[in-house]
Amino acid sequence: MAPRRIGEFELIARYFAPLAREFAGAGGLRSDNAFLAADARHDLVVKTDTIVAGVHFLPDEKAELVAARALRVCLSDLAAGGATPYAYQLALSLTRDWTERWVARFARGLAADQRRFGIVLCGGDTTGTPGPTTISITAFGKVARGKGIGRAGARAGDELWVTGTIGDAALGLLAAQGELKSAFLEKRYRLPQPRTTLGPRLVGIARAAADISDGLLADVGHIADASRLAARIERDCVPVSLAARRLLAASPQLWGRVLGGGDDYELTIAVTARNRAALLTAASAAGVTVTRIGAFTKGKGVALTVSGQPQRFAQSGYAHF
Repeated sequence: MAPRRIGEFELIARYFAPLAREFAGAGGLRSDNAFLAADARHDLVVKTDTIVAGVHFLPDEKAELVAARALRVCLSDLAAGGATPYAYQLALSLTRDWTERWVARFARGLAADQRRFGIVLCGGDTTGTPGPTTISITAFGKVARGKGIGRAGARAGDELWVTGTIGDAALGLLAAQGELKSAFLEKRYRLPQPRTTLGPRLVGIARAAADISDGLLADVGHIADASRLAARIERDCVPVSLAARRLLAASPQLWGRVLGGGDDYELTIAVTARNRAALLTAASAAGVTVTRIGAFTKGKGVALTVSGQPQRFAQSGYAHF
């Protein structure tokens, strides 16, 4: 019998978290962001993400959309940390058949998002690879000193909120692969919308936050685990788009993809009842919708209920290994 292969988070905890033990800003590698003192007034919030052709984006994806995804997945984590985008570095590994036309379009995509999100390139690396094409971005954001938002700050009794709508990207991937038809959902998959207008406004309001990249159930679970709590999600409260609702009405089994499919790049947020009004005000100012979907409680794990009744789920989120 082959030995059991450990998962991503067990791998990080076992082999890499000990290497970060002496750096407080790493938070034991339990969060996607690191927090580095920048000056007397600010911390830098630092996030690295890698996307790989055929894994994180379709091999024939447009170069401009590849660039947007590579940058925006990092910006989503900065938003969860309460940070304002500042600068980024790019490591680009190109296959042997790369063309200057592709690179020019990729650079145009980055330039457009630099203007959109107020961030600039400050360095990086380019190299060749036998494949597939791989892009790594390290993004830097700024937040008031000591005010960055992590995953470990939730407390029992905190309310659980999410931004936007959930599951569009997971269903949109099916559309991009030709398994269903929906231009709206396909766009939601191909072009993430990081909540950078809301993230900095969450400072002083949210106790904990994470971006929804692995799936709602998984990323709520990440906050719960880091905070040593349990979380309860009421499925009937989870916001879904009209396009997703129509598909779910016809195929209820798609709820598994909606809750566990990932790639939403929305935010999941822990907020006290006292700060509920402040959250709603901040969301309105940012032009982002927020919805309360549950709560954090004493215990361990994530519980899903439908009409108040416990519901089992087969897929909690995307797994790299």
